[in-house]
Amino acid sequence: MAQIDAFDIFILGAVLVGTVAYFTKGALWGKRRTASALVGKSNGAAVASTATRSIITKLQDSDRDVVVFYGSQTGTAEDYASRLAKEGHSRFGLKTMVADIEEYDLEDLDTFPEDKVAIFVMATYGEGEPTDNAVAFYEFITGDDPTFSEMEDPEQPLKNLKYVAFGLGNNTYEHYNAIITHLNEALLKLGARRIGEVGMGDDGAGTMEEDFLSWKEEMWSEFANHVGVQEREAVYEPALKVEESELTIEDANVYLGEFNKGHLQGTESSPFLPHNPYIAPITLCRELFKSDSRNCLHVEIDLQDSNLKFTTGDHIAVWPQNSDKEVDRFLSVLGLTSKRDDVINVTPIDPTTKVPFPNPTTYDTVIRYHLEICGVVSRQFLASLAPFAPSDEAKAEITKLGNLKDYFSEVVSSRYLNIAQVLERISCGATWSSVPFSLIVESINHIQPRYYSISSSSYVDKTKPHITVVVESVPTTADADPLKGVASNYLLDLRYKREGIKNPSPSAVSYTTDGPRGRYKGNKIPVHIRHSNFKLPSNPAAPIIMVGPGTGVAPFRAFVHERAAQAEAGVPVGTSLLFFGSRNRTEDFLYSEEWEALGEKLGERFKLVTAFSRQGPEKVYVQHRLVENAELVNKLLQDGAYFYVCGDASRMAKDVSASLAKIIAEQRGIAEEQGEEIVKSMRAQNLYQEDVWS
Repeated sequence: MAQIDAFDIFILGAVLVGTVAYFTKGALWGKRRTASALVGKSNGAAVASTATRSIITKLQDSDRDVVVFYGSQTGTAEDYASRLAKEGHSRFGLKTMVADIEEYDLEDLDTFPEDKVAIFVMATYGEGEPTDNAVAFYEFITGDDPTFSEMEDPEQPLKNLKYVAFGLGNNTYEHYNAIITHLNEALLKLGARRIGEVGMGDDGAGTMEEDFLSWKEEMWSEFANHVGVQEREAVYEPALKVEESELTIEDANVYLGEFNKGHLQGTESSPFLPHNPYIAPITLCRELFKSDSRNCLHVEIDLQDSNLKFTTGDHIAVWPQNSDKEVDRFLSVLGLTSKRDDVINVTPIDPTTKVPFPNPTTYDTVIRYHLEICGVVSRQFLASLAPFAPSDEAKAEITKLGNLKDYFSEVVSSRYLNIAQVLERISCGATWSSVPFSLIVESINHIQPRYYSISSSSYVDKTKPHITVVVESVPTTADADPLKGVASNYLLDLRYKREGIKNPSPSAVSYTTDGPRGRYKGNKIPVHIRHSNFKLPSNPAAPIIMVGPGTGVAPFRAFVHERAAQAEAGVPVGTSLLFFGSRNRTEDFLYSEEWEALGEKLGERFKLVTAFSRQGPEKVYVQHRLVENAELVNKLLQDGAYFYVCGDASRMAKDVSASLAKIIAEQRGIAEEQGEEIVKSMRAQNLYQEDVWS
């Protein structure tokens, strides 16, 4: 019998805690308002990673001046927190640390030392919700009666706490930056003292990075004045040490893309969570578009052997990898091509810093499976590379890009260039071999899963979720490659390899689809389930109105299939009215072959209204069809209908909400402002639900 080592115990313990948290979503502790009862249990496979759960003890033991807490869903808030910590140290000599907010019990914030500062970098997720790792802390701190450790001053228990706040949000959502707004209000109410203004980044306007950069410059100025520190010349000091090893990739202990030791040894087991995804077989992958220039995939995933459960309306997360082309480009620009399979050990120099992936591993593995090398380039990161430029000309150019917002936008952002493409252009092909690999690991976001609405019903099949994936390939400029969606093109490559044919696109990219050590052979991908509040009414007889253009129709396919199956089983079901839109009936009418059959099962209880924007003299969208059917829409709402929207948040979702308010006002003979208030009330009662993205 194999021995269980400390790492195995850690994984088993962490996964157990994570399982309880993930599937209860906070229900087990929702009525208790102490930090130790709440914080750290929201979704955490990493809760055992700190020796102490007291941030006060951690700060004192590690001799830190500043702690930067983050609440992050996609990794951006975590990246910003890391950047603030690094900058605070390099520019002002502060002793900083970054902290995942779920890893600490914060009931002792009332004993926070007056000579230290807390920075909160918090993202707002979905419809004004905290990120998974911030749920417990947020519920505690904004609760009616949070209980702290000493409570010497019940009226202002946090009077010693000095803090800084930055939020990440999206103005296309109704509850823009709600989490940082409410957190700030709660902290002030509890007596805490804020340094500087609350920063707010806006992903909806595409200005998140620039919002962060402009905010932090003003913040650091106020911070320095308030705390009494002097700025110094910033010099890169690594927090991680990268050492090359004598091991080889043939060694069984070297990680080549595996998520943890169980995956490395081929003994992975449930529960399957974000840090321990299931390697799931794809049983079907077919093309939905009838177009030579665009692709949309219908993918069916087998969860039968995983014990993973989903319910209609949930999401499935697909863990992607970077394409061979971009991995090769990145290795080449750093002068690492010949060393791609060399084994490295990455260890923390700073004991408060976490290594973001298991090792020993290889350069190729880190770049292929762990870093978002195709993501948005940060001006701040470009500026940090200037000291390592291969020539004076390259140094001058990268400094210019890092300092000048408009020039950066013209050269980089408008072309959607990734970091390797930028470095290639700056140096005219010369390698950036002096860039420390530790700087790369510390500065580039860890690769994140991509979430897709499940387009099948758990009532119909509990073990085989479907997803509907439009393949992203966006033309940029004549002198730049198309912008390729990392996960969608990964799935497209899987489809072509599954069928044994070559992708005909001249810009096609390929992936190492067999995965580490061939573990993904047979068309397998790493996945986990994320539960959603986007649900059908508990009463099947309640009418529903669904608005889902493009792949926004995915969850509504699941809804209608479920109602059709219920009707066949003799369950009384209400009217299902679906508004679907796309460009052209003959090219991208998703699941066109299914709606007629579903209509036969549901009869008059199902109605499909379509809008094809490029098939007539004028562009027609779903919001136009909604208005055209105003009388029916209003009648269903008065009969208690639930209203659902899925798809693009930036325009469609806003237009649909505005159109619905206008319909209600006109049909009921009231002012449009009253119609808007009714829509707001519907949202508050969960009668208006959105599953949207920017």
